[in-house]
Amino acid sequence: MILKVRGYIFSRPFMGERVPQHVQNLVIRDYCDRHNLHYLLSATEYAMTGCNLILEQVLNDLPELDGIVAYSLFQLPEETLARQRIYDQIIQLNKRFYFAVEGLQIGNHQECDRIETLWKVRKTLPFCYP
Repeated sequence: MILKVRGYIFSRPFMGERVPQHVQNLVIRDYCDRHNLHYLLSATEYAMTGCNLILEQVLNDLPELDGIVAYSLFQLPEETLARQRIYDQIIQLNKRFYFAVEGLQIGNHQECDRIETLWKVRKTLPFCYP
């Protein structure tokens, strides 16, 4: 059975990274090919800082999909509660959220905890001594 997934990319920098949209799509397409996922074209988030409207639309479409493939887990909302709502929705609907660059996915609470740990480490790094 091949799972249908919607891509999710950014048109703005995230966590200090700037990746062209075509590169994000290539990485997602390759990830889907390697994991036997049927890739549906990517939804592109608006360029406004902190905007997650397109992600909300993709999440609303989840009943017709098997999951979402984002370029990076650091494209999730920066607010902890917003990420938690996404995790809860993914788990409640029994869907998957894949992160192509990191090679990770979420679909249960343990995997969500792992993603949150990575977020905490990434947010702490700028405050560490070189």
